[in-house]
Amino acid sequence: MPYPSLVWRNQTKNNMKTYPITIAGVRMKLFRVGKVKQVYEVDERTLEFVFTDNISVFDKVIPTRIPNKGETLCRTSAFWFQLLRNNGIRTHFKELVPPNRMRVKKVDVISDYSKLSCSTSNYLLPLEFISRQYVAGSLYDRIKSGEVTAEALGFGIGHKVEYGEKLPKTFFETTTKLEKVDRELSRDEAIKIAGLNEEEYERVVEIVRKIDGLIASEAEERMLIHVDGKKEFAFDEMRRLMVVDTFGTADEDRWWDQDSYGLGKFVELSKEAVRQYYRDIGYHEKLMDARRNGNPEPDIPPLPDKKVKETSDLYIEMFERITGESFR
Repeated sequence: MPYPSLVWRNQTKNNMKTYPITIAGVRMKLFRVGKVKQVYEVDERTLEFVFTDNISVFDKVIPTRIPNKGETLCRTSAFWFQLLRNNGIRTHFKELVPPNRMRVKKVDVISDYSKLSCSTSNYLLPLEFISRQYVAGSLYDRIKSGEVTAEALGFGIGHKVEYGEKLPKTFFETTTKLEKVDRELSRDEAIKIAGLNEEEYERVVEIVRKIDGLIASEAEERMLIHVDGKKEFAFDEMRRLMVVDTFGTADEDRWWDQDSYGLGKFVELSKEAVRQYYRDIGYHEKLMDARRNGNPEPDIPPLPDKKVKETSDLYIEMFERITGESFR
């Protein structure tokens, strides 16, 4: 069944962005349920993402919904996918279905690593690629514990790394994508479990660098600092790499306010603010202790109403600052 099509235009500093939009109207088969997205099968080649108002931290879904979160993430993702398309980077994005749905190319999700090889095509790489431009979050924790050295980050021998410091070079990391809890991987482990060769892995890193350059350029226009973020990839039927899932949002990436950073302050403008709340109330420490000791994990408590309002306002603010659009 064809869908009536509309066009949503957004004027930016570079050009007129045009997003294809369709109107939802038929019943679809539920394909997959993630922590914050539901995925439906439109046809054998197309999936539809539904961005919910759920929110998760530390691989836990918080029993609280954040009003407007799903719509802001969906529209922010569409903004970035169109920017990538304009810059010659292949993605799975097809069209936006207002207000919180997105049509994408369907690929196979294969959790059995033994079934992936350099001859497999049209599948999701079971990896998340993390790139860091500044010292923050879990990276700082690992620096303090001695797990990551200053030299590994590109600093000179004996350099004392400070929180918020800009890294001399981008620090790349890879983690699992389809396991219950994400775990860090070496370069060789990532290549092996994802069915990649070395040239393909380096091509992923090259694309990530290019995307981060585009993000940094847009962020500077909005007085934002892009601290770190994650990207995901898949192969199409011809085993060509394409960017998938979402990136550059207040969920996947960490952002700071540029003016505050200049004053030595780190104003979190992402989901990191929610993570910090659970650190402050002691939940994160209890959760990590349980995981280290193999004990049952404690249930994550809901967010208080005040924090829900603050978080909803933050997602709307970040949609507007990242894209340059008005939410309503």
